[in-house]
Amino acid sequence: MLTKILNHQYHINFLQYTKIYVTISILLIISSIILLSTKGLNKGIDFSGGILIEARFTESPILKDLRHDLNNLSLGDISLQDLGNPKDIMIRVGLDTSSEKEQLKKISIIKSFLTDKYHNNIDFRRTDFVGPTVGRELIKSGIVALIYAFIIILIYIWIRFNYRFGIGALLALIHDVILTFGFFAICKLEFNLTSIAAILTIIGYSINDSVVIYDRIRENLRKYRSKKTPDIINQSLNETLNRTILTALTTIVALLALALLGGTVLKSFSLGVLFGVIVGTYSSIFIAAPAINHKRKILK
Repeated sequence: MLTKILNHQYHINFLQYTKIYVTISILLIISSIILLSTKGLNKGIDFSGGILIEARFTESPILKDLRHDLNNLSLGDISLQDLGNPKDIMIRVGLDTSSEKEQLKKISIIKSFLTDKYHNNIDFRRTDFVGPTVGRELIKSGIVALIYAFIIILIYIWIRFNYRFGIGALLALIHDVILTFGFFAICKLEFNLTSIAAILTIIGYSINDSVVIYDRIRENLRKYRSKKTPDIINQSLNETLNRTILTALTTIVALLALALLGGTVLKSFSLGVLFGVIVGTYSSIFIAAPAINHKRKILK
């Protein structure tokens, strides 16, 4: 059954509704930008700074009572969140103007209080502290990493193909990155260093998908010089569709397993990449390929 599906020859006119695809993408990009400007990203401790403690209790605590007790310690802005399991609690203390030494002292106070209150029936699984300077440096490094990734990929596409292919690849990448940021904003996923890694992974996946399609388009442009460019693009997309579907499905299955079994630490990464794979597959077919529907001067 699977063999028949993978060997099926498609004859889909992908360019027939290009204006509709572009309109949908533009609306999604605008919506993502609005979400980012209004809701913003749920910055993790990597970027916002502060204290993060993940604890596993032997018995599920009552969050209302635990929050009240911790606030009585007068350590600053404290928020609690269960991590899918009522026994696993994440405690976050917002960054304030106190010194780093005083911030680290707060960690000892919280741990000592919880250990005494719950009679050692608690396991501290993760403890992090990020100061304001480190947070700013991480934000800067993340932005620089994304910019470098864009530049290197554009140089690669320019050298391997042609500037028109580079424009199509750039449009697809911008589309994917903005929509992924919008996904993080609307789902309120914690945006941390693993999220930056997720976006870089999405960029790599998307450009790989586009390069496979571009290779076939270039090959067919040389092979069928009498055909019109839109017909060749459609033919190339149909010829690579089986590979595109198979690659996307296998990647999605692996990411679903990671999202379901990887725990909270990998949640932002796995869900972000999962969304990015879907969007990246879409943009490779409906954004990157139609963008090179120009004159036959593509080939020199």
